[in-house]
Amino acid sequence: MTLKDATAIVGIGQTPFAKHLPESEKTLACRAVLAALDDAGIAPDEVDALASYTMEETDEVELAKAVGFGDLTFFSKAGFGGGGSCATVAHLAAAIAAGQATVGVAWRSRKRGSGPRPWTNTAVQLPTPAQWTRPFGLLRPADEIAMLARRYMHEYGATRDHLFNVALACRNRANQNPAAIMYERPLTREMYMTARWISEPLCLYDNCLETDGALACVIVGRERARDCRSRPVYVHSAAQGLPAQHHGMVNYWNEDPLTGPAWTAARHLWKHADLTPADVDVAQIYDAFTPLVPLSLEGYGFCGRGEGGAFTEGGALETGGRLPINTGGGGLSEAYVHGFNLINEGVKQLRGTSTAQVPDAAACLVTAGEGVPTSALLLRN
Repeated sequence: MTLKDATAIVGIGQTPFAKHLPESEKTLACRAVLAALDDAGIAPDEVDALASYTMEETDEVELAKAVGFGDLTFFSKAGFGGGGSCATVAHLAAAIAAGQATVGVAWRSRKRGSGPRPWTNTAVQLPTPAQWTRPFGLLRPADEIAMLARRYMHEYGATRDHLFNVALACRNRANQNPAAIMYERPLTREMYMTARWISEPLCLYDNCLETDGALACVIVGRERARDCRSRPVYVHSAAQGLPAQHHGMVNYWNEDPLTGPAWTAARHLWKHADLTPADVDVAQIYDAFTPLVPLSLEGYGFCGRGEGGAFTEGGALETGGRLPINTGGGGLSEAYVHGFNLINEGVKQLRGTSTAQVPDAAACLVTAGEGVPTSALLLRN
């Protein structure tokens, strides 16, 4: 049995994105799921499988009752925050390919813009891994990634200009996307270089947005996909990655801290695909922080070790470049909902409906959070 093109994403939905939305996370989840089902032309009572994140506050029971699902025969949750985005689709694809379910819904609803910061909960400040980081000043994810970024810059000569290239590409695409928080809000090099530090060498524009919003998608088997309302986008390959001796974000115990979970996920992803990195027309690369993009470019095989910074030069990440990325604006400039918007944007690209459409896009890589146990999808039309 293989997952290769056995299932397809046939519906996508989302709420508006904002710094503050009045609805509860449960209400936002229901709105996104119903929009995705309507996009697919599938009734709620046909849904028999669910997948979301361990950090999702709306549980399966509440969502099923509120939306009106039928009997559920499969439900799962993927861990590690943004690392779990693509895994939700992978879990449903596996369940449907194995005959455990027929119609799956993956979703993420979050009020990060108006809600609390996870690291402010002092009751959970020092799980075992954090005892090696937080007492020494690495209090937030931004601090941990900043340390990796500094090492990357020291070892391979990456510069803030390379990080700016990432931020600019995402902002330029958001400027074309009316749903993006940063729609019609340009970013210049001067703005970037003079912005306040969040955690050196990361400035304000190296960090993702803080957003309220929800997204969802619907997955079915290949045969069913042909009869759905919207054009199917096939799950060609899927992978999760947790490298040996991993230590979240900082990778303290790895032989090479700059060889993160992306490398493990990539080996599995390409092993089960008929495509290679050279066949990818557009990529949605998890961008909670700008340094994650060059690290992911290396991990997923678009360039060699230490070449991720240089890869961004010459407009390579822009529309018409070597590898257009995050064409809806990504977490940096569209919305940050733990990376789920990257999945939906990948579907839009392969349907030909993106606000920053790559001509004739036929294959799209979508990645989840680098630096934590991660996941990835290779989508094709």
